[in-house]
Amino acid sequence: MNRIIKWTFFVGIAIFLIAGNSYPQATETKDGIRLVHNEKEGKWGKNPEVSLEYEKNIGDLESDDDNVLFYMPADIAVDEAGNVYVLDSGNHRIQKFDPQGNFLASFGRPGQGPGEFQHPQSLDIDAQGYMYVSDSGNQKIQILKPDGALEQEIKRTDEAPGIVRVLPDQMIMGQGSSVYSFGAMRLEEDAELPKLLKILDKDAAVQKEFGDQKDYKDMLINRVGNRYHFAVDKEGYIYVSFDFQNRIEKYDPDGNLLWRADRKLDYDISSPKAKGNMTRSGGNVSIRMPQMNRVSNGIAVDPKGRVWVVTNNRQIKEEEQVQASVMVSQTGGQTSRNYSVSGNTDIEETDMYRLEVYDPEGVLLGSIQLDKFVDDIYIHQDKIFLLDQMRGMQYYVYKIVE
Repeated sequence: MNRIIKWTFFVGIAIFLIAGNSYPQATETKDGIRLVHNEKEGKWGKNPEVSLEYEKNIGDLESDDDNVLFYMPADIAVDEAGNVYVLDSGNHRIQKFDPQGNFLASFGRPGQGPGEFQHPQSLDIDAQGYMYVSDSGNQKIQILKPDGALEQEIKRTDEAPGIVRVLPDQMIMGQGSSVYSFGAMRLEEDAELPKLLKILDKDAAVQKEFGDQKDYKDMLINRVGNRYHFAVDKEGYIYVSFDFQNRIEKYDPDGNLLWRADRKLDYDISSPKAKGNMTRSGGNVSIRMPQMNRVSNGIAVDPKGRVWVVTNNRQIKEEEQVQASVMVSQTGGQTSRNYSVSGNTDIEETDMYRLEVYDPEGVLLGSIQLDKFVDDIYIHQDKIFLLDQMRGMQYYVYKIVE
Protein backbone atom coordinates (compact mmCIF):
# COMPACT_ATOMS: atom_id res chain seq x y z
CA MET A 1 0.00 0.00 0.00
CA ASN A 2 1.36 3.40 -0.95
CA ARG A 3 2.12 5.81 1.85
CA ILE A 4 0.92 9.41 1.54
CA ILE A 5 2.94 12.02 3.38
CA LYS A 6 0.66 14.91 4.26
CA TRP A 7 1.76 18.53 4.42
CA THR A 8 1.17 20.44 7.65
CA PHE A 9 1.44 24.17 8.17
CA PHE A 10 0.93 26.76 10.88
CA VAL A 11 0.00 30.36 10.13
CA GLY A 12 0.93 33.14 12.56
CA ILE A 13 -2.27 35.21 12.85
CA ALA A 14 -0.60 38.22 14.42
CA ILE A 15 1.97 38.35 11.67
CA PHE A 16 -0.80 37.88 9.13
CA LEU A 17 -2.56 41.00 10.36
CA ILE A 18 0.61 43.03 10.34
CA ALA A 19 1.88 41.83 6.99
CA GLY A 20 -1.48 42.15 5.29
CA ASN A 21 -1.18 38.88 3.37
CA SER A 22 -1.34 35.14 4.00
CA TYR A 23 2.37 34.52 4.24
CA PRO A 24 4.74 36.54 6.43
CA GLN A 25 7.89 37.64 4.67
CA ALA A 26 10.04 40.69 4.14
CA THR A 27 11.88 41.67 0.98
CA GLU A 28 14.48 44.29 0.26
CA THR A 29 16.84 45.18 -2.54
CA LYS A 30 20.53 45.59 -1.80
CA ASP A 31 23.16 46.26 -4.47
CA GLY A 32 20.55 45.36 -7.07
CA ILE A 33 19.87 41.93 -5.54
CA ARG A 34 16.46 40.88 -4.25
CA LEU A 35 16.70 39.60 -0.67
CA VAL A 36 13.84 37.51 0.72
CA HIS A 37 13.51 37.01 4.49
CA ASN A 38 11.01 34.20 5.06
CA GLU A 39 9.28 33.33 8.29
CA LYS A 40 8.66 29.66 9.14
CA GLU A 41 5.16 29.68 7.72
CA GLY A 42 4.57 29.44 4.00
CA LYS A 43 2.21 30.91 1.45
CA TRP A 44 0.10 27.73 1.20
CA GLY A 45 -0.83 27.90 4.86
CA LYS A 46 -3.23 25.11 5.85
CA ASN A 47 -4.21 24.30 2.26
CA PRO A 48 -1.16 22.66 0.67
CA GLU A 49 -1.18 22.31 -3.08
CA VAL A 50 0.98 19.17 -3.22
CA SER A 51 1.65 15.94 -1.34
CA LEU A 52 4.28 13.23 -1.70
CA GLU A 53 3.39 9.62 -2.48
CA TYR A 54 6.02 7.01 -1.68
CA GLU A 55 6.77 4.68 -4.60
CA LYS A 56 9.88 2.56 -3.97
CA ASN A 57 13.48 2.30 -2.84
CA ILE A 58 16.44 1.93 -5.17
CA GLY A 59 19.14 0.01 -3.31
CA ASP A 60 18.87 -2.63 -0.59
CA LEU A 61 21.60 -3.56 1.89
CA GLU A 62 19.68 -6.71 2.85
CA SER A 63 19.48 -8.03 -0.72
CA ASP A 64 21.41 -11.00 -2.10
CA ASP A 65 21.63 -9.17 -5.42
CA ASP A 66 24.97 -7.38 -5.72
CA ASN A 67 23.48 -5.00 -8.29
CA VAL A 68 21.48 -3.20 -5.58
CA LEU A 69 24.12 -3.39 -2.85
CA PHE A 70 25.42 0.17 -2.98
CA TYR A 71 28.31 1.55 -0.93
CA MET A 72 28.07 5.28 -0.25
CA PRO A 73 26.14 6.20 -3.42
CA ALA A 74 26.88 9.80 -4.41
CA ASP A 75 24.56 10.87 -7.22
CA ILE A 76 21.65 9.93 -9.47
CA ALA A 77 20.42 10.87 -12.95
CA VAL A 78 17.49 10.00 -15.21
CA ASP A 79 17.63 9.78 -19.01
CA GLU A 80 15.00 10.79 -21.57
CA ALA A 81 13.40 7.32 -21.44
CA GLY A 82 13.02 7.45 -17.66
CA ASN A 83 15.86 5.02 -16.93
CA VAL A 84 17.58 5.71 -13.60
CA TYR A 85 21.36 5.77 -13.13
CA VAL A 86 22.86 5.54 -9.64
CA LEU A 87 26.49 6.57 -9.12
CA ASP A 88 27.57 3.83 -6.70
CA SER A 89 30.68 5.72 -5.73
CA GLY A 90 32.12 3.42 -3.07
CA ASN A 91 31.93 0.54 -5.56
CA HIS A 92 33.33 2.70 -8.40
CA ARG A 93 30.47 2.01 -10.81
CA ILE A 94 27.21 3.26 -12.35
CA GLN A 95 24.09 1.10 -11.96
CA LYS A 96 21.31 1.51 -14.53
CA PHE A 97 17.66 0.68 -13.77
CA ASP A 98 14.49 0.91 -15.81
CA PRO A 99 11.66 3.27 -14.71
CA GLN A 100 10.16 0.49 -12.55
CA GLY A 101 13.45 -0.06 -10.71
CA ASN A 102 14.56 -3.25 -12.47
CA PHE A 103 18.32 -3.58 -12.96
CA LEU A 104 19.53 -3.17 -16.55
CA ALA A 105 23.30 -2.66 -16.71
CA SER A 106 26.47 -1.72 -14.84
CA PHE A 107 29.22 0.58 -16.09
CA GLY A 108 32.68 1.16 -14.65
CA ARG A 109 35.08 -0.57 -12.26
CA PRO A 110 37.92 0.46 -9.92
CA GLY A 111 41.04 1.75 -11.63
CA GLN A 112 42.66 4.62 -13.47
CA GLY A 113 42.04 3.66 -17.09
CA PRO A 114 39.22 4.49 -19.52
CA GLY A 115 35.85 3.80 -17.96
CA GLU A 116 37.47 3.10 -14.59
CA PHE A 117 36.75 5.20 -11.50
CA GLN A 118 38.17 6.09 -8.11
CA HIS A 119 35.36 7.35 -5.89
CA PRO A 120 33.51 9.41 -8.52
CA GLN A 121 31.32 12.09 -6.98
CA SER A 122 28.85 13.26 -9.61
CA LEU A 123 26.92 12.01 -12.61
CA ASP A 124 24.77 13.72 -15.22
CA ILE A 125 23.24 12.60 -18.53
CA ASP A 126 22.67 14.67 -21.65
CA ALA A 127 19.77 14.42 -24.11
CA GLN A 128 21.63 11.82 -26.19
CA GLY A 129 22.18 9.53 -23.20
CA TYR A 130 25.88 10.28 -22.74
CA MET A 131 27.03 9.97 -19.11
CA TYR A 132 29.23 12.70 -17.63
CA VAL A 133 31.15 11.38 -14.63
CA SER A 134 33.16 13.61 -12.32
CA ASP A 135 35.89 11.16 -11.32
CA SER A 136 37.46 13.03 -8.42
CA GLY A 137 39.83 10.24 -7.40
CA ASN A 138 41.43 10.26 -10.86
CA GLN A 139 41.10 14.06 -11.26
CA LYS A 140 39.22 13.92 -14.53
CA ILE A 141 35.80 14.07 -16.12
CA GLN A 142 34.88 11.02 -18.16
CA ILE A 143 32.16 11.14 -20.81
CA LEU A 144 30.72 7.71 -21.55
CA LYS A 145 28.52 6.65 -24.45
CA PRO A 146 25.11 5.12 -23.66
CA ASP A 147 26.70 1.64 -23.86
CA GLY A 148 29.39 2.63 -21.33
CA ALA A 149 32.28 2.99 -23.81
CA LEU A 150 34.55 6.01 -23.31
CA GLU A 151 33.74 8.95 -25.57
CA GLN A 152 36.03 11.59 -24.06
CA GLU A 153 38.35 12.05 -21.11
CA ILE A 154 39.02 15.52 -19.69
CA LYS A 155 41.88 15.71 -17.21
CA ARG A 156 41.77 18.31 -14.42
CA THR A 157 45.38 18.47 -13.30
CA ASP A 158 45.01 21.89 -11.68
CA GLU A 159 42.19 20.80 -9.34
CA ALA A 160 39.96 17.84 -8.66
CA PRO A 161 36.65 18.10 -10.53
CA GLY A 162 33.63 18.81 -8.37
CA ILE A 163 29.96 18.29 -9.06
CA VAL A 164 29.28 18.63 -12.80
CA ARG A 165 25.92 19.39 -14.40
CA VAL A 166 25.43 19.32 -18.18
CA LEU A 167 23.54 21.72 -20.45
CA PRO A 168 23.29 21.63 -24.27
CA ASP A 169 26.35 23.81 -24.89
CA GLN A 170 28.12 24.05 -21.54
CA MET A 171 28.73 22.51 -18.13
CA ILE A 172 28.37 23.95 -14.64
CA MET A 173 30.93 22.79 -12.06
CA GLY A 174 30.76 23.30 -8.30
CA GLN A 175 32.96 22.15 -5.45
CA GLY A 176 30.68 19.34 -4.34
CA SER A 177 29.23 18.50 -0.96
CA SER A 178 29.55 14.73 -0.68
CA VAL A 179 31.99 13.05 1.69
CA TYR A 180 34.27 12.42 -1.29
CA SER A 181 34.80 16.16 -1.65
CA PHE A 182 36.66 16.25 1.65
CA GLY A 183 39.24 13.82 0.33
CA ALA A 184 39.73 15.92 -2.80
CA MET A 185 39.83 19.37 -1.21
CA ARG A 186 42.78 21.73 -1.34
CA LEU A 187 45.05 21.47 1.69
CA GLU A 188 46.58 24.94 1.51
CA GLU A 189 45.46 28.40 2.54
CA ASP A 190 43.84 30.51 -0.18
CA ALA A 191 45.36 33.89 -0.96
CA GLU A 192 41.87 34.83 -2.13
CA LEU A 193 38.73 32.75 -1.73
CA PRO A 194 37.77 31.26 -5.10
CA LYS A 195 34.35 31.65 -6.64
CA LEU A 196 31.77 28.98 -5.91
CA LEU A 197 30.78 27.89 -9.42
CA LYS A 198 32.27 27.74 -12.87
CA ILE A 199 30.75 27.76 -16.34
CA LEU A 200 32.72 25.41 -18.60
CA ASP A 201 32.59 24.66 -22.29
CA LYS A 202 32.30 21.06 -23.43
CA ASP A 203 36.10 20.67 -23.20
CA ALA A 204 35.93 21.87 -19.56
CA ALA A 205 37.68 25.17 -20.29
CA VAL A 206 36.51 27.78 -17.77
CA GLN A 207 34.37 30.50 -19.35
CA LYS A 208 33.22 32.26 -16.21
CA GLU A 209 33.38 31.97 -12.41
CA PHE A 210 30.76 33.34 -10.05
CA GLY A 211 29.31 33.12 -6.52
CA ASP A 212 30.98 34.50 -3.40
CA GLN A 213 32.21 32.56 -0.40
CA LYS A 214 31.98 33.78 3.18
CA ASP A 215 35.39 34.34 4.74
CA TYR A 216 35.55 32.80 8.23
CA LYS A 217 39.27 33.75 8.53
CA ASP A 218 40.23 30.08 8.99
CA MET A 219 41.15 27.65 6.20
CA LEU A 220 39.32 24.57 7.47
CA ILE A 221 36.26 26.54 8.57
CA ASN A 222 36.16 28.15 5.12
CA ARG A 223 36.25 24.68 3.55
CA VAL A 224 33.31 23.45 5.65
CA GLY A 225 31.32 26.64 6.17
CA ASN A 226 31.09 27.32 2.44
CA ARG A 227 29.99 23.85 1.42
CA TYR A 228 26.83 23.80 -0.64
CA HIS A 229 24.57 21.80 -2.92
CA PHE A 230 23.39 23.14 -6.26
CA ALA A 231 20.99 22.28 -9.04
CA VAL A 232 20.52 23.47 -12.62
CA ASP A 233 17.22 23.60 -14.51
CA LYS A 234 16.68 23.01 -18.23
CA GLU A 235 16.98 26.73 -18.99
CA GLY A 236 20.36 26.92 -17.26
CA TYR A 237 19.32 28.75 -14.08
CA ILE A 238 21.43 27.71 -11.10
CA TYR A 239 20.09 27.18 -7.56
CA VAL A 240 22.38 26.98 -4.52
CA SER A 241 21.68 26.03 -0.90
CA PHE A 242 24.46 26.30 1.66
CA ASP A 243 24.97 23.42 4.06
CA PHE A 244 26.04 25.56 7.01
CA GLN A 245 24.70 29.01 6.14
CA ASN A 246 21.12 30.33 6.12
CA ARG A 247 21.44 31.14 2.45
CA ILE A 248 19.62 30.04 -0.71
CA GLU A 249 20.48 31.67 -4.05
CA LYS A 250 19.38 31.71 -7.67
CA TYR A 251 21.62 32.71 -10.59
CA ASP A 252 20.81 33.27 -14.24
CA PRO A 253 22.60 31.22 -16.95
CA ASP A 254 25.37 33.86 -17.14
CA GLY A 255 26.10 33.59 -13.42
CA ASN A 256 24.36 36.77 -12.29
CA LEU A 257 22.77 36.57 -8.84
CA LEU A 258 19.00 37.10 -9.08
CA TRP A 259 17.90 36.62 -5.47
CA ARG A 260 19.03 35.40 -2.08
CA ALA A 261 16.60 33.95 0.49
CA ASP A 262 16.77 32.96 4.14
CA ARG A 263 14.29 31.66 6.71
CA LYS A 264 13.80 31.36 10.47
CA LEU A 265 15.83 28.60 12.16
CA ASP A 266 15.54 27.02 15.60
CA TYR A 267 19.29 26.80 16.19
CA ASP A 268 22.33 29.06 16.18
CA ILE A 269 24.78 29.08 13.27
CA SER A 270 26.77 32.18 14.21
CA SER A 271 30.00 30.33 15.07
CA PRO A 272 31.53 26.83 14.81
CA LYS A 273 31.01 24.43 17.69
CA ALA A 274 34.61 23.25 17.39
CA LYS A 275 37.55 24.21 15.18
CA GLY A 276 39.32 21.58 13.14
CA ASN A 277 42.99 20.74 12.77
CA MET A 278 45.30 19.17 10.21
CA THR A 279 48.51 17.22 10.77
CA ARG A 280 51.01 15.87 8.26
CA SER A 281 53.33 12.91 8.69
CA GLY A 282 55.45 12.03 5.68
CA GLY A 283 53.04 11.54 2.80
CA ASN A 284 50.00 11.14 5.05
CA VAL A 285 47.58 13.89 5.98
CA SER A 286 45.17 13.63 8.89
CA ILE A 287 42.32 16.15 9.05
CA ARG A 288 39.78 16.71 11.79
CA MET A 289 37.09 18.89 10.26
CA PRO A 290 35.43 21.75 12.17
CA GLN A 291 32.04 21.05 13.72
CA MET A 292 29.28 23.43 12.64
CA ASN A 293 25.52 23.41 12.90
CA ARG A 294 24.05 22.17 9.64
CA VAL A 295 21.24 24.08 7.91
CA SER A 296 20.50 22.16 4.71
CA ASN A 297 21.40 19.02 2.83
CA GLY A 298 20.37 19.43 -0.80
CA ILE A 299 18.44 21.45 -3.35
CA ALA A 300 16.45 20.65 -6.49
CA VAL A 301 14.03 22.40 -8.83
CA ASP A 302 10.86 20.89 -10.28
CA PRO A 303 9.37 21.48 -13.77
CA LYS A 304 7.23 24.34 -12.41
CA GLY A 305 10.29 26.21 -11.18
CA ARG A 306 9.60 25.50 -7.51
CA VAL A 307 12.75 25.12 -5.43
CA TRP A 308 12.91 22.20 -2.97
CA VAL A 309 15.46 22.39 -0.14
CA VAL A 310 16.26 19.66 2.41
CA THR A 311 16.43 21.65 5.66
CA ASN A 312 17.32 20.70 9.23
CA ASN A 313 14.62 20.97 11.90
CA ARG A 314 17.31 20.40 14.51
CA GLN A 315 20.88 19.18 14.89
CA ILE A 316 21.82 15.53 14.97
CA LYS A 317 21.67 13.60 18.24
CA GLU A 318 24.69 11.71 19.53
CA GLU A 319 23.00 8.34 19.08
CA GLU A 320 22.19 9.19 15.43
CA GLN A 321 25.70 10.14 14.39
CA VAL A 322 27.75 8.39 11.74
CA GLN A 323 31.20 9.42 10.57
CA ALA A 324 32.86 9.11 7.21
CA SER A 325 36.64 8.96 7.57
CA VAL A 326 38.96 9.87 4.73
CA MET A 327 42.62 8.83 4.66
CA VAL A 328 44.70 10.67 2.06
CA SER A 329 48.14 9.31 1.10
CA GLN A 330 50.62 10.77 -1.37
CA THR A 331 53.33 8.55 -2.83
CA GLY A 332 55.50 9.40 -5.80
CA GLY A 333 53.17 12.17 -6.89
CA GLN A 334 50.15 9.85 -6.74
CA THR A 335 47.31 10.54 -4.31
CA SER A 336 45.17 7.75 -2.92
CA ARG A 337 42.08 8.05 -0.72
CA ASN A 338 40.41 5.48 1.46
CA TYR A 339 36.93 6.00 2.88
CA SER A 340 35.17 4.26 5.73
CA VAL A 341 31.91 4.70 7.62
CA SER A 342 31.48 4.25 11.37
CA GLY A 343 28.80 5.03 13.93
CA ASN A 344 25.18 4.02 14.39
CA THR A 345 24.24 3.07 10.85
CA ASP A 346 21.29 0.95 12.07
CA ILE A 347 19.07 4.00 12.64
CA GLU A 348 17.41 4.94 9.35
CA GLU A 349 14.45 6.98 10.64
CA THR A 350 14.57 10.47 12.15
CA ASP A 351 12.54 13.66 12.54
CA MET A 352 15.56 15.83 11.83
CA TYR A 353 14.68 16.94 8.27
CA ARG A 354 11.93 18.73 6.40
CA LEU A 355 11.48 19.59 2.75
CA GLU A 356 10.96 23.31 2.16
CA VAL A 357 9.35 24.43 -1.09
CA TYR A 358 9.96 27.93 -2.48
CA ASP A 359 8.43 29.66 -5.48
CA PRO A 360 10.69 30.75 -8.37
CA GLU A 361 11.25 34.12 -6.62
CA GLY A 362 12.46 32.68 -3.31
CA VAL A 363 9.21 32.96 -1.33
CA LEU A 364 8.55 30.03 1.00
CA LEU A 365 5.42 28.12 0.00
CA GLY A 366 5.42 25.41 2.67
CA SER A 367 7.32 22.52 4.20
CA ILE A 368 6.91 18.79 4.65
CA GLN A 369 8.25 16.69 7.51
CA LEU A 370 10.51 13.79 6.48
CA ASP A 371 11.07 10.59 8.44
CA LYS A 372 14.37 9.46 6.87
CA PHE A 373 17.98 10.63 6.88
CA VAL A 374 18.51 12.62 3.70
CA ASP A 375 21.88 13.56 2.23
CA ASP A 376 20.74 14.95 -1.14
CA ILE A 377 17.70 15.45 -3.37
CA TYR A 378 17.12 15.07 -7.10
CA ILE A 379 13.95 15.80 -9.09
CA HIS A 380 12.98 14.47 -12.52
CA GLN A 381 9.55 15.48 -13.80
CA ASP A 382 7.12 14.48 -11.03
CA LYS A 383 9.56 12.19 -9.20
CA ILE A 384 11.64 13.11 -6.15
CA PHE A 385 14.69 11.00 -5.24
CA LEU A 386 16.01 11.36 -1.67
CA LEU A 387 19.47 9.95 -0.90
CA ASP A 388 20.45 8.15 2.30
CA GLN A 389 24.16 7.86 1.64
CA MET A 390 25.71 6.30 4.74
CA ARG A 391 22.95 4.41 6.58
CA GLY A 392 20.51 2.70 4.23
CA MET A 393 22.79 3.53 1.27
CA GLN A 394 19.80 3.87 -1.05
CA TYR A 395 17.42 6.28 -2.76
CA TYR A 396 13.81 6.78 -1.68
CA VAL A 397 11.53 7.60 -4.62
CA TYR A 398 8.36 9.70 -4.23
CA LYS A 399 5.81 11.07 -6.66
CA ILE A 400 4.74 14.72 -6.44
CA VAL A 401 0.93 14.69 -6.31
CA GLU A 402 -0.67 18.01 -7.29
